[in-house]
Amino acid sequence: MKTPYKNIRNILGLNRFVVIAVVIASSAISAISMLLVLRLHNEAMNNAFMVNTEGNVIPLKLVDQKENLEVEAMAHLELFHNYFYNINPNNYEHNLEKALWLGNSSVDALYRQKRAEGVYNRLLQYSLVQKVLSIESKINLDSEPFAFETKTIFEINRGATKDTYELVSSGRLIRIERVFPNNTHGFLITDFFENTMRKLEQYEN
Repeated sequence: MKTPYKNIRNILGLNRFVVIAVVIASSAISAISMLLVLRLHNEAMNNAFMVNTEGNVIPLKLVDQKENLEVEAMAHLELFHNYFYNINPNNYEHNLEKALWLGNSSVDALYRQKRAEGVYNRLLQYSLVQKVLSIESKINLDSEPFAFETKTIFEINRGATKDTYELVSSGRLIRIERVFPNNTHGFLITDFFENTMRKLEQYEN
């Protein structure tokens, strides 16, 4: 006797095939989506800020953010030492204000000590010009906070005479959130200390 209905086994088999096909397609789409998300994440991790030849930070896509860590740390130290020690009667207030953004209370304490000792008053009284000639830093990036030591050579122009000094300072660097334009490298100097300072009888650039 003929029946208008198809064989139930064929129908169930077809349904099973459709379900399996849908599951496989969904799994494939999910896997592709996860791969795309991971790829986008990796690309996003390479989007940071690049340091140009002048030590300024500009938002650009970097090849590898980790490789740029040392460059930015060195640029931060150079910027700070330039602001803190490259001073004259016209720029010292502006430069010291900029320098204080780059360090914590240890930098502020040193600034207050120098002010109490009359360093900046003498700068004004005698129209002294303190000019940084070179800055060389060594930094250990193995673990944070990053310990550093910086040798700064600067010249004090007293009008008729010029004296050159070598200052060795040390401290640590911690990473913080970038603040434009006050702290563009995203570092903060802590435990800052002036270790030694000596007068150089001869200095060659």
